Amino acid sequence: MDTLRSIESFVKAIEGGSIAAAARLQGITPAAASQNIIRLEASLNARLLTRTTRSLALTEAGEIYYEKVRHVINDIENAQSLVTEFQGEPQGRLRIATSAAFGRHVLSSIIPSFTAMYPKLSIELILTDQNIDHVKQDIDISIRFKQQLELGLVAKRIAVIPVLFCASPAYIARKGEPRTPEELQRHDCLMFRMPTSGLLLNWGFLRDELRFEPELKPSIISNDINALAELAIAGAGIARLAAFIANPLIKSGQLISLFQQDISNPSIVHADNEPLEFYACFRDHHAMTLKVKTFINHLTSALPASWDVI
Repeated sequence: MDTLRSIESFVKAIEGGSIAAAARLQGITPAAASQNIIRLEASLNARLLTRTTRSLALTEAGEIYYEKVRHVINDIENAQSLVTEFQGEPQGRLRIATSAAFGRHVLSSIIPSFTAMYPKLSIELILTDQNIDHVKQDIDISIRFKQQLELGLVAKRIAVIPVLFCASPAYIARKGEPRTPEELQRHDCLMFRMPTSGLLLNWGFLRDELRFEPELKPSIISNDINALAELAIAGAGIARLAAFIANPLIKSGQLISLFQQDISNPSIVHADNEPLEFYACFRDHHAMTLKVKTFINHLTSALPASWDVI
Protein backbone atom coordinates (compact mmCIF):
# COMPACT_ATOMS: atom_id res chain seq x y z
CA MET A 1 0.00 0.00 0.00
CA ASP A 2 1.17 3.55 -0.76
CA THR A 3 0.74 4.78 2.82
CA LEU A 4 1.46 8.46 2.11
CA ARG A 5 -1.03 8.51 -0.75
CA SER A 6 -3.67 6.93 1.51
CA ILE A 7 -2.94 9.39 4.32
CA GLU A 8 -3.23 12.23 1.82
CA SER A 9 -6.66 10.99 0.72
CA PHE A 10 -7.76 10.80 4.35
CA VAL A 11 -6.47 14.28 5.26
CA LYS A 12 -7.83 15.91 2.08
CA ALA A 13 -11.23 14.30 2.68
CA ILE A 14 -11.43 15.91 6.11
CA GLU A 15 -10.17 19.29 4.88
CA GLY A 16 -12.39 19.24 1.80
CA GLY A 17 -15.45 17.85 3.55
CA SER A 18 -15.96 14.88 1.25
CA ILE A 19 -14.19 12.05 -0.54
CA ALA A 20 -15.09 13.71 -3.85
CA ALA A 21 -13.28 16.87 -2.70
CA ALA A 22 -10.25 14.79 -1.68
CA ALA A 23 -10.20 13.18 -5.12
CA ARG A 24 -10.39 16.57 -6.81
CA LEU A 25 -7.54 17.94 -4.71
CA GLN A 26 -5.39 14.88 -5.47
CA GLY A 27 -6.30 14.70 -9.16
CA ILE A 28 -7.69 11.16 -8.88
CA THR A 29 -11.16 9.61 -9.11
CA PRO A 30 -13.49 9.47 -6.08
CA ALA A 31 -13.38 5.68 -6.25
CA ALA A 32 -9.59 5.72 -6.00
CA ALA A 33 -9.66 8.13 -3.06
CA SER A 34 -12.25 5.96 -1.31
CA GLN A 35 -10.13 2.85 -1.83
CA ASN A 36 -7.09 4.65 -0.43
CA ILE A 37 -8.98 5.40 2.78
CA ILE A 38 -10.37 1.86 3.02
CA ARG A 39 -6.85 0.43 2.67
CA LEU A 40 -5.58 2.85 5.33
CA GLU A 41 -8.32 1.77 7.73
CA ALA A 42 -7.53 -1.89 7.03
CA SER A 43 -3.83 -1.35 7.73
CA LEU A 44 -4.68 0.32 11.05
CA ASN A 45 -7.45 -2.17 11.85
CA ALA A 46 -9.62 0.79 12.84
CA ARG A 47 -12.48 2.78 11.31
CA LEU A 48 -11.42 6.39 10.85
CA LEU A 49 -14.49 7.86 9.19
CA THR A 50 -18.24 7.50 9.49
CA ARG A 51 -19.66 8.00 6.01
CA THR A 52 -23.17 9.14 5.12
CA THR A 53 -24.59 10.15 1.75
CA ARG A 54 -24.10 13.83 2.63
CA SER A 55 -21.16 14.13 5.00
CA LEU A 56 -18.12 12.63 6.70
CA ALA A 57 -17.49 12.44 10.42
CA LEU A 58 -14.34 11.40 12.26
CA THR A 59 -14.58 8.50 14.66
CA GLU A 60 -12.73 8.76 17.96
CA ALA A 61 -9.84 6.81 16.41
CA GLY A 62 -10.04 9.04 13.36
CA GLU A 63 -9.74 12.20 15.47
CA ILE A 64 -6.61 10.87 17.17
CA TYR A 65 -5.06 9.77 13.88
CA TYR A 66 -5.96 13.01 12.05
CA GLU A 67 -4.33 15.17 14.73
CA LYS A 68 -1.10 13.21 14.33
CA VAL A 69 -0.92 13.02 10.53
CA ARG A 70 -2.58 16.21 9.27
CA HIS A 71 0.73 18.11 9.46
CA VAL A 72 2.55 15.39 7.52
CA ILE A 73 0.91 16.23 4.18
CA ASN A 74 1.38 19.98 4.67
CA ASP A 75 5.03 19.43 5.60
CA ILE A 76 5.59 17.34 2.47
CA GLU A 77 3.91 19.95 0.26
CA ASN A 78 5.98 22.72 1.86
CA ALA A 79 9.16 20.66 1.41
CA GLN A 80 8.36 20.21 -2.28
CA SER A 81 7.86 23.96 -2.63
CA LEU A 82 11.19 24.64 -0.90
CA VAL A 83 13.01 22.26 -3.26
CA THR A 84 11.35 23.97 -6.21
CA GLU A 85 12.49 27.34 -4.90
CA PHE A 86 15.99 25.98 -4.43
CA GLN A 87 15.97 24.89 -8.07
CA GLY A 88 14.91 28.43 -8.95
CA GLU A 89 12.24 27.66 -11.52
CA PRO A 90 8.48 27.86 -10.92
CA GLN A 91 6.77 24.61 -11.87
CA GLY A 92 3.70 22.51 -11.17
CA ARG A 93 0.09 23.65 -11.03
CA LEU A 94 -0.99 27.16 -10.02
CA ARG A 95 -4.66 27.51 -9.08
CA ILE A 96 -5.86 31.10 -9.29
CA ALA A 97 -9.33 32.17 -8.17
CA THR A 98 -10.48 35.65 -9.11
CA SER A 99 -13.53 37.86 -9.16
CA ALA A 100 -15.24 37.13 -12.46
CA ALA A 101 -14.88 40.53 -14.12
CA PHE A 102 -11.19 40.93 -13.21
CA GLY A 103 -10.45 37.46 -14.53
CA ARG A 104 -12.35 37.98 -17.76
CA HIS A 105 -11.17 41.49 -18.59
CA VAL A 106 -7.69 41.67 -17.02
CA LEU A 107 -6.10 38.32 -16.13
CA SER A 108 -7.08 36.57 -19.36
CA SER A 109 -4.84 38.97 -21.31
CA ILE A 110 -1.93 38.77 -18.83
CA ILE A 111 -1.67 35.03 -18.20
CA PRO A 112 -0.48 34.02 -21.73
CA SER A 113 2.75 36.01 -21.36
CA PHE A 114 3.27 34.47 -17.92
CA THR A 115 2.90 30.87 -19.15
CA ALA A 116 5.20 31.64 -22.08
CA MET A 117 7.91 32.69 -19.62
CA TYR A 118 7.37 29.68 -17.33
CA PRO A 119 6.41 26.67 -19.46
CA LYS A 120 6.75 24.21 -16.56
CA LEU A 121 3.75 25.84 -14.87
CA SER A 122 0.17 24.90 -15.62
CA ILE A 123 -2.57 27.38 -14.72
CA GLU A 124 -6.09 26.71 -13.53
CA LEU A 125 -8.15 29.91 -13.52
CA ILE A 126 -11.38 29.92 -11.50
CA LEU A 127 -13.70 32.87 -12.14
CA THR A 128 -16.18 33.38 -9.32
CA ASP A 129 -17.65 36.08 -7.10
CA GLN A 130 -18.58 33.48 -4.48
CA ASN A 131 -16.60 32.90 -1.28
CA ILE A 132 -13.37 30.98 -1.78
CA ASP A 133 -12.07 28.35 0.65
CA HIS A 134 -8.34 28.23 -0.06
CA VAL A 135 -7.89 24.93 1.78
CA LYS A 136 -10.92 22.97 0.58
CA GLN A 137 -10.56 24.19 -3.01
CA ASP A 138 -6.75 23.98 -3.00
CA ILE A 139 -6.39 27.60 -4.15
CA ASP A 140 -2.86 29.01 -4.33
CA ILE A 141 -3.91 32.64 -4.75
CA SER A 142 -7.18 34.52 -5.06
CA ILE A 143 -7.72 38.04 -6.37
CA ARG A 144 -10.61 40.00 -4.88
CA PHE A 145 -11.71 43.60 -4.60
CA LYS A 146 -11.72 45.15 -1.13
CA GLN A 147 -15.40 44.53 -0.36
CA GLN A 148 -14.92 40.80 -1.02
CA LEU A 149 -12.03 40.30 1.41
CA GLU A 150 -12.46 37.57 4.02
CA LEU A 151 -11.10 37.33 7.54
CA GLY A 152 -8.19 34.97 8.10
CA LEU A 153 -6.46 35.50 4.75
CA VAL A 154 -3.21 37.33 4.07
CA ALA A 155 -3.98 40.14 1.60
CA LYS A 156 -1.61 42.26 -0.50
CA ARG A 157 -2.95 45.23 -2.47
CA ILE A 158 -2.00 44.98 -6.13
CA ALA A 159 -4.06 47.66 -7.90
CA VAL A 160 -6.28 50.70 -7.43
CA ILE A 161 -8.61 50.92 -10.42
CA PRO A 162 -10.83 53.89 -11.28
CA VAL A 163 -14.58 53.47 -11.37
CA LEU A 164 -16.84 55.18 -13.90
CA PHE A 165 -20.56 55.82 -13.79
CA CYS A 166 -21.98 55.26 -17.24
CA ALA A 167 -25.20 55.41 -19.20
CA SER A 168 -26.10 54.97 -22.84
CA PRO A 169 -26.80 57.92 -25.15
CA ALA A 170 -30.41 56.68 -25.43
CA TYR A 171 -30.88 56.71 -21.65
CA ILE A 172 -29.45 60.23 -21.32
CA ALA A 173 -31.66 61.44 -24.16
CA ARG A 174 -34.69 59.98 -22.37
CA LYS A 175 -33.89 60.77 -18.71
CA GLY A 176 -31.29 63.52 -18.83
CA GLU A 177 -27.75 63.50 -17.46
CA PRO A 178 -27.13 63.75 -13.70
CA ARG A 179 -24.56 66.44 -12.94
CA THR A 180 -23.84 65.52 -9.32
CA PRO A 181 -24.08 62.25 -7.33
CA GLU A 182 -27.00 63.71 -5.36
CA GLU A 183 -29.07 63.72 -8.57
CA LEU A 184 -28.81 59.91 -8.84
CA GLN A 185 -31.88 59.50 -6.64
CA ARG A 186 -33.96 60.63 -9.63
CA HIS A 187 -32.37 58.08 -11.96
CA ASP A 188 -32.54 54.35 -12.65
CA CYS A 189 -29.52 52.74 -10.98
CA LEU A 190 -28.20 49.33 -12.04
CA MET A 191 -26.63 47.82 -8.93
CA PHE A 192 -24.37 44.87 -8.17
CA ARG A 193 -25.27 42.46 -5.38
CA MET A 194 -22.16 40.78 -3.97
CA PRO A 195 -22.67 37.00 -3.89
CA THR A 196 -20.24 36.73 -0.96
CA SER A 197 -22.36 38.77 1.45
CA GLY A 198 -25.67 39.34 -0.33
CA LEU A 199 -25.17 43.09 0.14
CA LEU A 200 -25.39 45.70 -2.59
CA LEU A 201 -22.05 47.20 -3.59
CA ASN A 202 -22.39 50.78 -2.41
CA TRP A 203 -21.74 53.73 -4.71
CA GLY A 204 -19.12 55.79 -2.93
CA PHE A 205 -17.85 59.28 -3.79
CA LEU A 206 -15.15 61.56 -2.40
CA ARG A 207 -15.61 65.29 -1.98
CA ASP A 208 -13.19 67.49 -0.04
CA GLU A 209 -11.47 64.28 1.16
CA LEU A 210 -14.71 63.06 2.74
CA ARG A 211 -16.47 59.89 1.57
CA PHE A 212 -20.23 59.88 1.08
CA GLU A 213 -22.91 57.68 -0.45
CA PRO A 214 -25.83 59.45 -2.16
CA GLU A 215 -29.39 58.21 -1.88
CA LEU A 216 -30.12 55.82 -4.74
CA LYS A 217 -33.08 54.23 -6.49
CA PRO A 218 -32.06 50.72 -7.59
CA SER A 219 -34.08 49.80 -10.66
CA ILE A 220 -32.29 46.55 -11.56
CA ILE A 221 -30.02 44.45 -9.34
CA SER A 222 -27.74 41.66 -10.58
CA ASN A 223 -24.90 39.52 -9.22
CA ASP A 224 -23.09 39.75 -12.58
CA ILE A 225 -21.32 42.98 -13.49
CA ASN A 226 -21.15 42.12 -17.19
CA ALA A 227 -24.93 41.77 -17.26
CA LEU A 228 -25.21 45.23 -15.71
CA ALA A 229 -22.91 46.64 -18.39
CA GLU A 230 -25.10 45.11 -21.11
CA LEU A 231 -28.21 46.53 -19.43
CA ALA A 232 -26.60 49.98 -19.40
CA ILE A 233 -25.77 49.68 -23.11
CA ALA A 234 -29.42 48.77 -23.77
CA GLY A 235 -30.56 51.97 -22.04
CA ALA A 236 -31.86 50.45 -18.81
CA GLY A 237 -30.09 52.88 -16.50
CA ILE A 238 -26.81 54.02 -14.95
CA ALA A 239 -24.12 51.46 -14.07
CA ARG A 240 -21.01 51.67 -11.89
CA LEU A 241 -18.20 49.98 -13.84
CA ALA A 242 -14.48 49.49 -13.33
CA ALA A 243 -12.31 51.24 -15.92
CA PHE A 244 -11.27 47.95 -17.53
CA ILE A 245 -14.94 47.31 -18.41
CA ALA A 246 -16.10 50.87 -19.04
CA ASN A 247 -13.25 52.29 -21.15
CA PRO A 248 -13.81 50.17 -24.30
CA LEU A 249 -17.57 50.79 -24.15
CA ILE A 250 -17.07 54.54 -23.79
CA LYS A 251 -14.50 54.59 -26.59
CA SER A 252 -16.91 52.79 -28.90
CA GLY A 253 -19.70 55.24 -28.10
CA GLN A 254 -21.96 52.65 -26.49
CA LEU A 255 -21.74 54.36 -23.10
CA ILE A 256 -21.13 57.90 -21.86
CA SER A 257 -19.09 58.62 -18.72
CA LEU A 258 -20.92 60.76 -16.15
CA PHE A 259 -19.75 63.26 -13.53
CA GLN A 260 -16.82 64.57 -15.56
CA GLN A 261 -15.55 67.81 -14.01
CA ASP A 262 -16.87 70.83 -15.89
CA ILE A 263 -14.39 73.66 -15.31
CA SER A 264 -16.57 75.99 -17.41
CA ASN A 265 -19.38 75.67 -14.84
CA PRO A 266 -17.96 76.22 -11.34
CA SER A 267 -21.45 76.18 -9.82
CA ILE A 268 -21.48 72.36 -10.13
CA VAL A 269 -19.83 70.90 -7.02
CA HIS A 270 -17.56 68.11 -8.28
CA ALA A 271 -17.07 64.76 -6.52
CA ASP A 272 -14.54 62.03 -7.33
CA ASN A 273 -15.64 58.45 -7.88
CA GLU A 274 -14.35 56.10 -5.18
CA PRO A 275 -11.98 53.61 -6.89
CA LEU A 276 -11.87 49.83 -6.55
CA GLU A 277 -8.94 48.31 -4.66
CA PHE A 278 -7.85 44.83 -5.72
CA TYR A 279 -5.90 42.43 -3.49
CA ALA A 280 -3.98 39.20 -3.93
CA CYS A 281 -4.98 36.84 -1.11
CA PHE A 282 -3.24 33.77 0.35
CA ARG A 283 -4.06 31.16 2.98
CA ASP A 284 -1.04 32.18 5.09
CA HIS A 285 2.58 33.25 4.68
CA HIS A 286 3.62 29.65 3.97
CA ALA A 287 1.47 29.81 0.82
CA MET A 288 3.83 32.43 -0.65
CA THR A 289 5.71 29.85 -2.70
CA LEU A 290 8.01 30.67 -5.58
CA LYS A 291 5.30 30.17 -8.21
CA VAL A 292 2.91 32.47 -6.29
CA LYS A 293 5.56 35.17 -5.80
CA THR A 294 6.56 34.95 -9.45
CA PHE A 295 2.95 35.31 -10.59
CA ILE A 296 2.34 38.35 -8.36
CA ASN A 297 5.49 40.03 -9.66
CA HIS A 298 4.42 39.39 -13.24
CA LEU A 299 0.89 40.60 -12.58
CA THR A 300 1.90 43.84 -10.87
CA SER A 301 4.43 44.64 -13.58
CA ALA A 302 1.86 43.95 -16.32
CA LEU A 303 -0.87 46.10 -14.75
CA PRO A 304 -0.82 49.78 -15.73
CA ALA A 305 0.82 52.07 -13.19
CA SER A 306 -2.19 54.34 -13.67
CA TRP A 307 -5.44 53.53 -15.43
CA ASP A 308 -6.69 55.83 -18.16
CA VAL A 309 -10.15 57.27 -17.64
CA ILE A 310 -11.86 58.05 -20.92
